[in-house]
Amino acid sequence: MALTKMKDLRQLSDQEVSDRIAAIKKELFDLRFKKATRQEVKPHQFKHLRHELAQLLTLENERRRSGGQG
Repeated sequence: MALTKMKDLRQLSDQEVSDRIAAIKKELFDLRFKKATRQEVKPHQFKHLRHELAQLLTLENERRRSGGQG
Protein backbone atom coordinates (compact mmCIF):
# COMPACT_ATOMS: atom_id res chain seq x y z
CA MET A 1 0.00 0.00 0.00
CA ALA A 2 1.71 3.15 -1.20
CA LEU A 3 1.12 6.55 0.31
CA THR A 4 -1.60 8.50 -1.45
CA LYS A 5 -0.57 11.44 -3.60
CA MET A 6 -2.16 14.82 -3.03
CA LYS A 7 -2.89 15.25 -6.74
CA ASP A 8 -5.03 12.11 -6.63
CA LEU A 9 -6.97 13.39 -3.63
CA ARG A 10 -7.60 16.77 -5.24
CA GLN A 11 -9.72 15.02 -7.87
CA LEU A 12 -12.25 13.92 -5.23
CA SER A 13 -15.46 15.86 -4.67
CA ASP A 14 -16.18 17.53 -1.33
CA GLN A 15 -18.58 14.74 -0.38
CA GLU A 16 -16.05 12.05 -1.27
CA VAL A 17 -13.43 13.80 0.86
CA SER A 18 -15.79 13.93 3.84
CA ASP A 19 -16.76 10.29 3.38
CA ARG A 20 -13.13 9.22 3.12
CA ILE A 21 -12.23 11.17 6.29
CA ALA A 22 -14.96 9.37 8.21
CA ALA A 23 -13.88 6.00 6.80
CA ILE A 24 -10.23 6.56 7.75
CA LYS A 25 -11.16 7.62 11.27
CA LYS A 26 -13.15 4.40 11.63
CA GLU A 27 -10.27 2.34 10.24
CA LEU A 28 -7.86 3.95 12.71
CA PHE A 29 -10.25 3.21 15.56
CA ASP A 30 -10.52 -0.42 14.45
CA LEU A 31 -6.73 -0.72 14.20
CA ARG A 32 -6.25 0.73 17.69
CA PHE A 33 -8.89 -1.67 18.99
CA LYS A 34 -7.14 -4.64 17.37
CA LYS A 35 -3.82 -3.53 18.79
CA ALA A 36 -5.29 -3.17 22.27
CA THR A 37 -6.82 -6.64 22.10
CA ARG A 38 -3.50 -8.07 20.90
CA GLN A 39 -4.77 -9.09 17.49
CA GLU A 40 -2.41 -9.08 14.56
CA VAL A 41 -1.91 -5.58 13.16
CA LYS A 42 0.46 -4.31 10.51
CA PRO A 43 2.13 -1.29 12.15
CA HIS A 44 2.71 0.55 8.87
CA GLN A 45 -1.06 0.85 8.39
CA PHE A 46 -1.18 3.44 11.17
CA LYS A 47 1.31 5.61 9.32
CA HIS A 48 -0.45 5.29 5.98
CA LEU A 49 -3.88 6.06 7.39
CA ARG A 50 -2.70 9.02 9.49
CA HIS A 51 -0.83 10.39 6.47
CA GLU A 52 -3.88 10.16 4.22
CA LEU A 53 -6.12 11.61 6.94
CA ALA A 54 -3.81 14.61 7.29
CA GLN A 55 -3.84 15.13 3.53
CA LEU A 56 -7.63 14.96 3.39
CA LEU A 57 -8.08 17.34 6.31
CA THR A 58 -5.64 19.76 4.68
CA LEU A 59 -7.54 19.55 1.41
CA GLU A 60 -10.85 20.09 3.20
CA ASN A 61 -9.50 23.17 4.99
CA GLU A 62 -8.04 24.58 1.77
CA ARG A 63 -11.37 24.20 0.02
CA ARG A 64 -13.26 25.72 2.92
CA ARG A 65 -10.96 28.74 3.05
CA SER A 66 -10.91 29.35 -0.69
CA GLY A 67 -14.69 28.86 -0.95
CA GLY A 68 -15.41 31.33 1.83
CA GLN A 69 -13.34 34.12 0.31
CA GLY A 70 -14.54 33.76 -3.27
